[in-house]
Amino acid sequence: MHNFIKESWYEILVTMIHIINFLSIINLIFREKRSTEATVAWVLVLLTAPAIGCILYISFGRGISKNNMFKIKETEDKILKENIIDTQIKLDRNDNLEPNLIEYKDMIYALANSNNSHFTTNNDVELFPEPNDFFESLLDELKKAKHHINIQFYIFKDDEIGNKIIDILIDKVQNGVEVRLLYDAVGSRLLSDKSIHKLKKAGVKVGAFFPSFMKIINFNLNYRNHRKIVVIDSKVGFIGGNNIGDEYLGKDPKFGYWRDTHLKITGDSVKDLNIRFILDWRYTTKEDLDLDKYFENKTVRLSNSDACKNIGMQIVSSGPDSTELDEIKYGYIKMIQKAKKYIYIQTPYFILDKTLTDALKIACFSGVDVRIMIPSKPDHPFVYWASSSYAGELLKYGAKLFNYDHNAFLHAKTIVVDDCVCSIGTANFDIRSFELNFEINAFMYSSQVAKKQRAIFENDILKSKEITLDTYNSRSRYMRLKESISRLLSPIL
Repeated sequence: MHNFIKESWYEILVTMIHIINFLSIINLIFREKRSTEATVAWVLVLLTAPAIGCILYISFGRGISKNNMFKIKETEDKILKENIIDTQIKLDRNDNLEPNLIEYKDMIYALANSNNSHFTTNNDVELFPEPNDFFESLLDELKKAKHHINIQFYIFKDDEIGNKIIDILIDKVQNGVEVRLLYDAVGSRLLSDKSIHKLKKAGVKVGAFFPSFMKIINFNLNYRNHRKIVVIDSKVGFIGGNNIGDEYLGKDPKFGYWRDTHLKITGDSVKDLNIRFILDWRYTTKEDLDLDKYFENKTVRLSNSDACKNIGMQIVSSGPDSTELDEIKYGYIKMIQKAKKYIYIQTPYFILDKTLTDALKIACFSGVDVRIMIPSKPDHPFVYWASSSYAGELLKYGAKLFNYDHNAFLHAKTIVVDDCVCSIGTANFDIRSFELNFEINAFMYSSQVAKKQRAIFENDILKSKEITLDTYNSRSRYMRLKESISRLLSPIL
């Protein structure tokens, strides 16, 4: 009798799993507008490993509600539309566009129309290829804050560098500065309750994006806010690949030296950076902030002689809240399509859909010097093996592949083309960044910035190992197997 009851419960459980999986497959095919690759990958997992697939799909695979996540008020919509009109006027008059950049007007139009990405030319930019320099500048600018600090990171830890920032934020809020800290609930899971309570008690406003239920269950585990934004007094902004943690300063022996790229911006684009923060903040905390209040301050210029001046720029964001558009990916594709001389890409994760793969193949066939730099060590093994597979495939078409210093970890997300256009931000060259994460990039139309980023890339080559086609083809059978399995699962990694 006891065995009969056990078997009955087992049969009921198995039946329930199959019913859930069947309904999940129906939902994937008929309701969720995912890529064919992602849909096929999830169906394969649900059919071949029903129990594990069911758990994985419930944890990682479900879609999110996309309706009006980031609501725009009527007055704010007017501001955005005025910005786009201003963009069109600038482009029609070729305002401050270098002669060799006029041919990129169609790219600027595309990003403006798909993403409300205002094009501005009144910007100064400083590049930080060294995390130490970025953090030094960030701490310095935070200490100068007079009116408000809006700070957002995917990962925020209360380790040595994190506590330095926390202390500054608390000091500033106690001296009358408005301070808001937004972090991703999963990425910043190591941020302690003690530090959060300390910040809130001092008067810092704190928000967690897609928080976990009772810190255990997260119904939006697969959809993360990967953006890194800092805006100080609407005058200075930071955007790039670094998060807040000691490992970004090279203090984690597992990764060693951390190679990342960050930007410091002053000028009109800081306002556009602030818009993105405020929209994320309002969705997360429901605080009814008025955009107008944060656009009253006049912008200032960097006095640093190393800064690039009068930079044309668009701040472009993307995320799973929009099913029809992959705005940052569109920007990458447009850069690749327009390249005539070279394309240099740095990314820790390189997992492409067919559109990007074909675009890079065509560039190779067209005689463009395509160079891809990825890490030489994994932080996520399956993602690393999949990246190796996609990058290795392009070697057959003439691309060059570099593995960055094996004693370091490459985390920069950059692409530079023809000494003309450069993009630096949070979006990797992978399906997760394009379809699942909330991301933000700065697209810069400037020979000054492009040449600096090219020089940074070429300096990194000196610390890298080139993987030739012969080297790649001589990899072990075990490595080929790992790549094949990882590539098959890549749409859901």
